[in-house]
Amino acid sequence: MIRKIFLFALLFLLFFSSQSVIPQDRIVTELQEGWKFAKGDIPGAYLPDFNDSGWQTVTVPHDWAIEGPFIRESDGNTGKLPWKGEGWYRLNLAIPAESTGKRIYLLFDGVMAFPSVYVNGEKAGGWDYGYNSFYIDITRLARPGKENLIAVHADTRPHDSRWYPGAGIYRKVRMITVNPLHVAIWGTYITTPVIKPHYADVRIATTVNNSEISDREITLKHIIRNQSGNKVAEKETKGRVPATGSRVIETTVTLQNPRRWDIIDPHLYSVETLILTGEKQVDSYMSDFGVRDIRFTPDNGFFLNDRRVQLKGVCLHHDLGALGTAVNRRALERQLEMMKEMGVNAIRSSHNTPAPELPELCDIMGLLLFDEVFDKYDAKADILDTTDFEKFAQRNIHNFIVRDRNHPSVFIWSVGNEIGDVQRNINNGFQRLHTMVNYVRKYDPTRPVTLVCDNESSASLRHFDYYDIHSWNYGRRYKLARQMEPNKSVIISESASTVSTRGFYELPLPEKKNDFTKSLQVSSYDLNSPEWAEIPDDDFMWQQEEPYVAGEFVWTGFDYLGEPTPYSSYWTRANGLSAYDDSRSSYFGIVDLAGIPKDRYYLYRSYWRQDNPTVHILPHWNWENMKGKPVPVFVYTNGDCAELFLNGRSLGVKCKNPKSENSVERFRIMWRDVIWEPGELKAVAFKEGRQTGEAMVRTSGKPVTLQLTPDRSVIRADGSDLSFILVEATDKDGNICPLADNKFEIRISGAGIFAGTDNGNPRELTSFRSSTYPLFNGKAVVIVKSTKSKGEITVELISEGLKPARTKIITQ
Repeated sequence: MIRKIFLFALLFLLFFSSQSVIPQDRIVTELQEGWKFAKGDIPGAYLPDFNDSGWQTVTVPHDWAIEGPFIRESDGNTGKLPWKGEGWYRLNLAIPAESTGKRIYLLFDGVMAFPSVYVNGEKAGGWDYGYNSFYIDITRLARPGKENLIAVHADTRPHDSRWYPGAGIYRKVRMITVNPLHVAIWGTYITTPVIKPHYADVRIATTVNNSEISDREITLKHIIRNQSGNKVAEKETKGRVPATGSRVIETTVTLQNPRRWDIIDPHLYSVETLILTGEKQVDSYMSDFGVRDIRFTPDNGFFLNDRRVQLKGVCLHHDLGALGTAVNRRALERQLEMMKEMGVNAIRSSHNTPAPELPELCDIMGLLLFDEVFDKYDAKADILDTTDFEKFAQRNIHNFIVRDRNHPSVFIWSVGNEIGDVQRNINNGFQRLHTMVNYVRKYDPTRPVTLVCDNESSASLRHFDYYDIHSWNYGRRYKLARQMEPNKSVIISESASTVSTRGFYELPLPEKKNDFTKSLQVSSYDLNSPEWAEIPDDDFMWQQEEPYVAGEFVWTGFDYLGEPTPYSSYWTRANGLSAYDDSRSSYFGIVDLAGIPKDRYYLYRSYWRQDNPTVHILPHWNWENMKGKPVPVFVYTNGDCAELFLNGRSLGVKCKNPKSENSVERFRIMWRDVIWEPGELKAVAFKEGRQTGEAMVRTSGKPVTLQLTPDRSVIRADGSDLSFILVEATDKDGNICPLADNKFEIRISGAGIFAGTDNGNPRELTSFRSSTYPLFNGKAVVIVKSTKSKGEITVELISEGLKPARTKIITQ
């Protein structure tokens, strides 16, 4: 029997791209390779005998629009990419004969948008919200022992968006094969209602499905293991599951001396849930959870494990830059690593149900998650004129909450963002809000729920009576809500919205925050924001003065495709320009779209990470047209003071002013009139009189070579791991050339493939898949993906007039 099971597992490894096998009673197979794709209205594409030989072969997750081409004359708000349309996916899938008599599910993490799923020519089901996960029982239509056709139709035409949403099967697809008696999809609900220093009660509610025609008596066995894999608790309970039905069986397991999940020690436990009938095991299901306590207080903010934690958060959109919206775990992990290094301890999934990889990584990495399900209650959430709102809310909130509720990183649920008619109670806005909030509380009463608001005067209507926490965007708009209901905590759910272009500096400095020029780039002195927003220093100051504020979520951690404020259609038309002049990606990010930090990154790091010295100087020092003229110099440091040197001459010591009502004077050290001359500019920082570090910039000569720096030189040979290679132009002395715009050609050989490239320029319209790409302000990033072959990847960049550059990546 064991040999048969082993051979059965090997058969699946041959048939499918990747899978995880949880004993023989539950097989989970990721359907990654072998898909065929074509765009358009294609009659008969769901039929088994349809000829798809001329279709494109793709790997899922797949974003059909990210390769472009960019459409210059189209709206920059959604990224100038061809995401509107319909497309078909087909997969020929061999299901082993051993699956006869079992239940077979397809689990989709997300399909943009309005997916319809067909199996062997018959419609199996679909879904109506492109950002949500869903599953379909295909047992009736599947043919074990034969080849099966899975066809998926996606249609983004009814979908509306304020940013680039992507298109197609952009998240994972898995086939789950189980016995008729099994734990349901997302079938465990794990809470810790009692937490003491010496024990914790772990309550496990398990939904067990029974597709047999008779009731079944079962034993449910839970085995809890710590992060090292050691068994720390175990318990059995019995129950009866009705025929062709399901039952929730609840039990409490006591865990001795629990190690708490925390942002400084993200310890995870696992529960293995076994279903036994007599002595026979018929299912095994794994769940992760954490033991942690969260609470909000009206006057002192947020507490994690009885310790006040100021939320230092960022909002993240769901695209991954040059990779588009096709989810890649390593790409998302890299974003989170960069945010943690900056000092971030919390993420907001703005404004949609995230890919399941996000809460998984937040659990592992010790990041709190503000889990948000919708933007607006309209076509941006795929709610159309024909949608039954009540039923839509029930099924989508169910999947959203039930999928994510075991994650200890999730500390609050959000049912929407800046919904004007809901805040104003137009078109039964409060009734719709009440519907959403009630369903959240039905499926998880253990966490607070909120609505993210932006219309300050609407607080007079008391929509906050329907939810738990005041969440407000920008400009201290929470003031009225706080005055009217002081017994609720406050979160700045979007802060700053400062805009800048990485490596771009423009003089003179802006007199007003919303002074923008026809350069169509935004100066990286970090003094610009839209009229309705602010600069980072303002939010720092407000939180210093109002300790009841639990923290902030900066808009945004990374630039993202679409929403190119200020250079969107509104600004360009108002200033005599056309759609051709719209940018294609945002300026809001602390990090640019390619994943290269802007200056602002170090401003946040200097305030949020007092544990680690930060010294950063700006701007670059290549200002040949400013000889003899003043150039402002800013230093971002967590020191108190800094001394500035130009070519070895001291330009004096300056210090922050913690009492200033001008926020930039509290958090930046500034020399506004340094007379430019070529050479070396150096800042030395001090804290309490002791030197903590230094930073310098030098005037560079002409570029002579390219410098390649991989973020990782060893990656997994799994067909999906990535290495992000920073490309920089340097002069003969190794100095970075901050204005270089040289084009380069990418050549990749060996055990990897080219995945994309970007340079962080919000106006760049070269395809992310082009093998020839320009530097922007001296830098770019090339992304390389592994194959399933172990070995070496050789990456070589060729640029006319420059020495070629080469690096190697090991895959293992």
